[in-house]
Amino acid sequence: MGASNVSHKLIRSHLVKGQMVPGEEIALRIDQTLTQDATGTLVMLELEAMGLDRVRTELSAQYVDHNIVQEDFKNADDHLFLRSACQRFGLYYSRPGNGVSHPVHQECFGKPGKTLLGSDSHTPAAGAIGMLAMGAGGLEVAMAMAGEPYHLVMPKIWGIRLVGELPDWVSAKDVILELLRRHGVRGGVGRILEYHGPGLAQLQTMDRHVLANMGTELGATTTVFPADEEVRRYLRSQGREQDYTELLPDPGASYDVEEEIDLSRLEPLTALPSSPGNVVPVSEVAGRPIYQAYIGSSANPGYRDLAVVAEIVKGRTAHDRVSFDVNPTTRQILARLIADGHLVSLTAAGARLHQTGCNGCIGMGQAPATDRISLRTVPRNFPGRSGTREDQVYLVSPETAAASALKGEITDPRTLKFPYPKVREPYDGLGRMELITPPLPPEEARKAELVRGPNIKSLPELGPLPASLSVPVLLKVGDDLTTDEILPAGTRVLPYRSNIPKISEFSFEQVDPTYAARAMKVRDDGGHVVIGGSNYGQGSSREHAALAPRYLGLRAVIAKSFARIHSQNLVNFGIAPLTFVDPGDYDAVSKGDTLSIDLDGLESGKHLQARADGRSFFVTHSLSPRQVEILRKGGLINWMKERLGPGAGQKVER
Repeated sequence: MGASNVSHKLIRSHLVKGQMVPGEEIALRIDQTLTQDATGTLVMLELEAMGLDRVRTELSAQYVDHNIVQEDFKNADDHLFLRSACQRFGLYYSRPGNGVSHPVHQECFGKPGKTLLGSDSHTPAAGAIGMLAMGAGGLEVAMAMAGEPYHLVMPKIWGIRLVGELPDWVSAKDVILELLRRHGVRGGVGRILEYHGPGLAQLQTMDRHVLANMGTELGATTTVFPADEEVRRYLRSQGREQDYTELLPDPGASYDVEEEIDLSRLEPLTALPSSPGNVVPVSEVAGRPIYQAYIGSSANPGYRDLAVVAEIVKGRTAHDRVSFDVNPTTRQILARLIADGHLVSLTAAGARLHQTGCNGCIGMGQAPATDRISLRTVPRNFPGRSGTREDQVYLVSPETAAASALKGEITDPRTLKFPYPKVREPYDGLGRMELITPPLPPEEARKAELVRGPNIKSLPELGPLPASLSVPVLLKVGDDLTTDEILPAGTRVLPYRSNIPKISEFSFEQVDPTYAARAMKVRDDGGHVVIGGSNYGQGSSREHAALAPRYLGLRAVIAKSFARIHSQNLVNFGIAPLTFVDPGDYDAVSKGDTLSIDLDGLESGKHLQARADGRSFFVTHSLSPRQVEILRKGGLINWMKERLGPGAGQKVER
């Protein structure tokens, strides 16, 4: 069999179908699942619709971390609904205030050698401890919870060899920004990033978490690190050393793609608005005045990421123009910051402390001023994601954010006139501070009832894909369209995540505010199609970006190429993801055209001829026979109901 890398070991140990040949469909056994409240409410409704009695994974956990701003009843009602659904279906429940799902899951449940599927695109963060962790649409996660394997195209393995040591004032965020500088937001598509090499010795577990989290911004399937002595130390500090399993690459292991990063040659970097791939050295933009410096999020969630900021600002004061926002990420980390006195340093410097959770990263408060620069340690800076439509979000390391908060302008932290305060994660066994509710025993769970507030609606019923379409092109968009642009996040929209008719009204709002109203007018006349550029649907895993337009009658998207998770989400809700055979034909289709296409050829995979107002062109797809079958039935819920047998699910409103 030869020498194996860590990725191949993880895949081989969970492979239930297919061959490990890049480009071929494989199916993997899923050990654990992760859902969060922005996506989990829909997952629980999907479990109900499928008629599932109890989850069939080794462990499934539901976190409340996104929608924790309770400006009215909607989010509070959903928290109670999620708690009741965890009781009913057999999940762990993490209450509001426990923290961001990814670091909390790593503290409490992550195990080297296991697979994790999460309805959050940053689930690959768990690769920091040697897991094969992937983000997916909520319906895919619901299927895994029902005991079904997860299907994906076998990726290539991209080996990234780290050498050297990070200079002072440079940290893990700058490493992943360097990869984004080199390769952009599409550089990891169809690949697993696997880090190895002598430079790993300098990266603690939560540093690795930073890199694994933001591999998603490269478009990667996931990111993998070995489970070495560093991971053992981390798990020991969590009181879980018994969960450690060594997982290392074999001597002489090879990779499909290879690259090297010399850590000693890196400098502070920043991603300019409005893409994680728009990376330049901080020194090139130094001096620009800022309004906000934001510390925290799943992209820099560790104790070190917050404590180093506290040390930088200790005895100093943030500029009076700067909103200095600090978001502790877990209860354990918050308790440690309190015990070590770092919260005193932060508050004395003018920091605004927020509850443990995702907060402004997903547009839940902390929105910046119009057209003012906001430096953030978050993973994304897509347009308007901050909650301010005309935002100017720069992605930076904690060191750069802290230095800039003091000066009131973008500042290369290497120019500060005091020594770099090197801070490391404490491994002294403080213990976890989570308040996680375990699943009920099966006999009690069957008696639990779902608690529904007035905003929680049953899933709409979706019909099968028709054999042919002759429908209007309601929208044409460009390259790298994000799921935030398809279906926005934020306090105004996400509280309707369990109310599909209502949330659909916000579909494509940032691109064309008239879309939803126009779509409703033609929904019952066969629906419509959307034309897209390259990398259509990059970003979040939120399946609302597929389901909401489907509710409005979207039946097909024809694009130059698709982001992996969104493409599968389209299939899951009965929307055909088709690609132009000749990308130049994108220019031949216009908004307002009537597009006709015969879909009978989907099964054979042949090119399908389409016509748009008299002009002919060809489209194709990369769907497997299984995906085509799901598409024909109108989506994964309909397909799964048949597998579970007569009586599964229930009649739901349209």
